[in-house]
Amino acid sequence: MPLWLALLLIQEPQVTFGTTVVIPAGLEGKIYNLRHGTSRLPDFEKTKPVGTIYTTSLNVPPQDFKKGFPGVTRRTEWFAIDYKGRFWVEQEGVWRFSLLSDDGSKLYIDGGEVIDNDGPHQPQVVEGSVALKHGAHDVRVSYYQGPRYQVALVLLVAPPGEGPRLFDTNELKPPPEP
Repeated sequence: MPLWLALLLIQEPQVTFGTTVVIPAGLEGKIYNLRHGTSRLPDFEKTKPVGTIYTTSLNVPPQDFKKGFPGVTRRTEWFAIDYKGRFWVEQEGVWRFSLLSDDGSKLYIDGGEVIDNDGPHQPQVVEGSVALKHGAHDVRVSYYQGPRYQVALVLLVAPPGEGPRLFDTNELKPPPEP
């Protein structure tokens, strides 16, 4: 794990996948039940969600299964969450992203895949980058939890010329109109 990621995770995060309280400028996560033994992200278009949660950031650092799955459902394994939202880019250029998950996850920006961290695995980080223009952009993070033992989902962002920080829609929203 890169040192910068370890330092960010040392901070005491509010550990939750989301809440049922609507956050208009946040990420909306549709929750899906998966069949036992699922080894890849599902085709969400062919699956019916069982619930919806909302969050402004994805900050569930690696933790033991015994701590549970904060904010999701009573289901403890074999579920998926498909988060969608928008964010604002003030400074155009190459933006870097890091996605840590246990198990599989993918990051899409404006419909294009930026990070593929899919499949069953222990907590692991995959990085990617994309050139972004000034303005609003779509973000999607697809995640699934397979077998028990550990759980994790953290999304970091590094705007051009800056160090990495937690991706938070509160910090990446359009400026107020004059």
